[in-house]
Amino acid sequence: MRSDDKSGFLVRTIAAEDGLKLYVRDYIGDAQATQERPPIICLPGLTRNSRDFHQLAMLLAYHSAAPYRVLTLDARGRGRSERDVDKSHYNLVVETQDVVSLCSTLDIPKAVFIGTSRGGLVMHLLAASRPDLLKAAILNDIGPAIEKPGLAEIRDYLNRDRKPADRDDAVAILRENHGATFTALADGDWQDMAGAIYDFRDGKPVADYDPAIAQQLLALDFEAPLADLWPQFEAFNDTPLMVIRGENTKLLSTRTIEDMARRHPGMVIKSVAGQGHAPLLHLGDIPEVIRSFLSAL
Repeated sequence: MRSDDKSGFLVRTIAAEDGLKLYVRDYIGDAQATQERPPIICLPGLTRNSRDFHQLAMLLAYHSAAPYRVLTLDARGRGRSERDVDKSHYNLVVETQDVVSLCSTLDIPKAVFIGTSRGGLVMHLLAASRPDLLKAAILNDIGPAIEKPGLAEIRDYLNRDRKPADRDDAVAILRENHGATFTALADGDWQDMAGAIYDFRDGKPVADYDPAIAQQLLALDFEAPLADLWPQFEAFNDTPLMVIRGENTKLLSTRTIEDMARRHPGMVIKSVAGQGHAPLLHLGDIPEVIRSFLSAL
């Protein structure tokens, strides 16, 4: 995320089906040129928000030769979107309908979707229920089956009681939680991650999501089998598909990747060295790999 991460986009507020207000960043770039290519809609992870995609969106929207319109969404209860008084609405079905509402409100008949973690799970439901909306799909460190150790790790660090006192403390906490799996990150990348995850109010970092979302993980029974989305994954069969996997991830196994590739023979796989769950998409050669995938559509 750049120091001017509050520029380069239009802010849009749309209403979900139940009236809840959702925040969207719209990176239009060259409006005339972007009409030649499908828009890209980015869906963030469980407790993350649209800022995760800022640098990637800038690279894609303001590319000199082939710019794309990029929209990044704060899912309900995250970032600048409204918190839901009914906490049961923080579920994949409702969040999928929110994406449908976004497309309907902004008159987007078809788009490329990029989904990180939970955003990718939403894409599975979208593929099964509204395949007409998908021009192509990019899943960032997520698939139809997830691993218990990775989910347990997310549960644990989201529900720890330690709160950062300032930006440096926020960076230190992120390094403590993720340093072992994100060895490729430089000092500036950790600063960027802190700016994306935390909302800074009077200089103090505050987690930028409804706490009820993280608390939902405490109710999971890790002794029981985790539900999977293999039937929904089959709905990607007619959709160009790319999967990005951090080499140090604990959430998406190589076994699952192999099974995904067997079921979707045309799937493009990008392994990211020195990153865990979930890779930062603006680093290294990932933007160019994404552009290459998009250029073949």
